[in-house]
Amino acid sequence: MPLRPEAGPTTLALDERITGALVGAAVGDALGGPVEGRSPEQIVARHGGRIDGVVGPWDGDNWRTARPIAPYHKGDGHVTDDTLMTHALVRVYGAVRDHLDAYAVAAHLVPELISAPRWIPELEAEALPLQRVFLAEKWIVARLHYGHVDPREAGNGNIVNCGAAMYMAPVGLVNAAHPGAAYAEALDVAGAHQSSYGREAAGVFAAAVAAACAPGATPAGVVDTCLSLAKDGTRSAIEAVCEVASNHSDFESALAPLRAAVAPFDTVGPDYRAPSLGARRPSRLHAIEELPIALGMLLVADGDYRHTVLGSVNYGRDCDSIATMSGAIAGALHGERAIPATWVETVAGASRLDLHAPARTLADVAREVFVRDTARRRAHESAFAALAGTP
Repeated sequence: MPLRPEAGPTTLALDERITGALVGAAVGDALGGPVEGRSPEQIVARHGGRIDGVVGPWDGDNWRTARPIAPYHKGDGHVTDDTLMTHALVRVYGAVRDHLDAYAVAAHLVPELISAPRWIPELEAEALPLQRVFLAEKWIVARLHYGHVDPREAGNGNIVNCGAAMYMAPVGLVNAAHPGAAYAEALDVAGAHQSSYGREAAGVFAAAVAAACAPGATPAGVVDTCLSLAKDGTRSAIEAVCEVASNHSDFESALAPLRAAVAPFDTVGPDYRAPSLGARRPSRLHAIEELPIALGMLLVADGDYRHTVLGSVNYGRDCDSIATMSGAIAGALHGERAIPATWVETVAGASRLDLHAPARTLADVAREVFVRDTARRRAHESAFAALAGTP
């Protein structure tokens, strides 16, 4: 797949890449939240043009009652459940301080959701995270805490969506520069939450973040890594979207072509708020929309954080998750210095979150895990050498 030439690679340390990815994901999430579920045309009509920063709620002061089933203050710099789940997974890594699996979700992530009240920006109150997350995330608690299902199989039967993929950036960061390992670990972790192409997307997104952390990483290289690992409809969707993206250098011209490219693989349908009968069901032919579009916007913007995230936000539909993913990858490529400081300050202040503390925790964990991995590899090398009779 031909891709246009890119700017030269950036040399950044591990801490800078982890900070860029996690802060970048949170900022993208907050920018996309208020226009989630809308079309590019609706966004222009509501805001008088394309969004270029933090905006208020779609329904203004009526945000509490406009959608009674989802009375969330989306906008004004508030992060959504994408960031809440990402930070929760970081805390799980902080507790385990090693690689995670589906059993870690049962033992640690579930208690995070049901036992530890935290400030929920969209509720403007302290509450259990479980009271904010979507039904597909509540499934984790229902299946693991109440149903006592085998954690490796708990994701079977859930809504197939981007729910697991949206918070897999920490898996990629713990496996920084080792996308194959990130892919395998994320598939294991996501097995407690998702199945089919929802689980596959979680693995590929984690691999994308890990690939973006490698010295000399480029947007095209990240996409190539994803294509080398992705399976079935997920691979086909990424290939189709990114081939179209390679012909654009501005998100405005790319919005409609990218949607057309992903549409054959998307089960939700053209009306995001009225999904088709076949939506969100297991399939080897389909893919979630969010990850291919995030990668497409990364290519359109040539990895530039601001352009990547604004393209993701103005795409509409599930744009908070799209911008979470694209923001994490672009942030890992270029670090926090690529993210507009005013956006970071606004989101941190409005959400009452320390956006940097999770990055510090995860950087420490990543180093500890690398030391353990090195020791495990050395032990295997020694044992294999003895078995093979090599010096």
